[in-house]
Amino acid sequence: MQTVGETSAGSVMDAGTTDKASVQKRTVITLLFSQASGGVGLVATYIVSALLAFELTGSKVLATCAASCLSIGAAAASFPLARIMNTKGRRAGLRFGYLLGSGGAAIAAVAALTRSFPLLCVGVLGAGVGNAANLATRYAASDLAPEQTRARTISMIVWATTIGSTLGSVISGTASSVGIRIGLPEMTGSYLLSSIMFLVAAAIVETRLRPDPLIFARSLGQGGDGTKPKANAKESARLILANPAARLAVGAMIVSQVTMVGVMALTPLHMHAGDHNQNLIGWMMAFHIWGMYLFSPVIGSLTDRLGQYPMLYIAGALCTVGAGWAALTPPEGVLGVFMGNFLIGMGWCFGVIAGSSLLVASFPMEQRVGVQGVGDLAMIGSGAFAGISSGLLYTYLGYSGVNAGNAAFGLVLIAGTAFTYLIVRRSLRTRPMAA
Repeated sequence: MQTVGETSAGSVMDAGTTDKASVQKRTVITLLFSQASGGVGLVATYIVSALLAFELTGSKVLATCAASCLSIGAAAASFPLARIMNTKGRRAGLRFGYLLGSGGAAIAAVAALTRSFPLLCVGVLGAGVGNAANLATRYAASDLAPEQTRARTISMIVWATTIGSTLGSVISGTASSVGIRIGLPEMTGSYLLSSIMFLVAAAIVETRLRPDPLIFARSLGQGGDGTKPKANAKESARLILANPAARLAVGAMIVSQVTMVGVMALTPLHMHAGDHNQNLIGWMMAFHIWGMYLFSPVIGSLTDRLGQYPMLYIAGALCTVGAGWAALTPPEGVLGVFMGNFLIGMGWCFGVIAGSSLLVASFPMEQRVGVQGVGDLAMIGSGAFAGISSGLLYTYLGYSGVNAGNAAFGLVLIAGTAFTYLIVRRSLRTRPMAA
């Protein structure tokens, strides 16, 4: 289907016929809706996967592995989706990711019907691809964003996850109940809901993300000569490693993700050991999610106004204080785990928004898509590893010991930010701190 501003090949646009500001406004609105829909699909899958896996196997280790498949699938898909976007545009990559997410959730529903643990893992891996697409929307929103509002634009897309996460948490149980009433096994309804919502996100992107923001940006000369640069994982990784600011950006996202996953994955077990009921554990998760997403527009505005480096200092501090507070809280305690997870959620938000903004600012348009894919691969992959390894470390070090290590990651981010700022300032290869 040919749209205004695109040729029949879908690769070249008449920039003079379409206003950049109006295209950006349409892009952001479209991505807000697709992100919210995809968020419902993600949470609906996440909530029930470990529970179903434990029901099928009776093993907490296998249950953790099944839940981690969501992150593993997202990590594995991050760069392939970036390659599709690089050659065919954001719409093609996001659509493909959401469709695979929908198919994965449908396979997980079949697994619930057939009581198959291997099939469940395959389905959750597929749903993870939908998560990778959801994460990539923040970069799609930045393609046409003015430099002075780039972080705020990214933060608006991150904020939309609040809607999806909240709705997913609320209606996932209802979907499972409806499924039971019509004769489906328990939890099957949640996977069917997830499949439908990923499909809705794909439809929103396909019908509304026109003109394609990446192709349009290249047509305006933001992508060098307007050609489609070839994305290569090895080359993109080399570009990141050679750029101090980019190294910091990816490192900040890794630290934020590892700390967030490492603490969040163990807190329900810690609270259960203190005889807290599932309702209270659910409220703890809600506080954590609110910390991650609710204040993202404010954090984005602060990043645009003060620069990325101050925000990364704050991210490291929040991760350190949050993990440390949780580590010092006994199983029967409440305030420490609630506030610790809330602060870690906020630290994640500061780190991901400032890190994403800094990564975009560190490269010209023709190199951005590849490095974005590698950055998300590193971030999500590290989080998946943290989720799996934290369960093993918990056996030997306990909740306090694991979280003491997580708190140390925040200190590493603070030190890395200071070190990188000095290097960048001395070499004059990037903007001043307050830019």
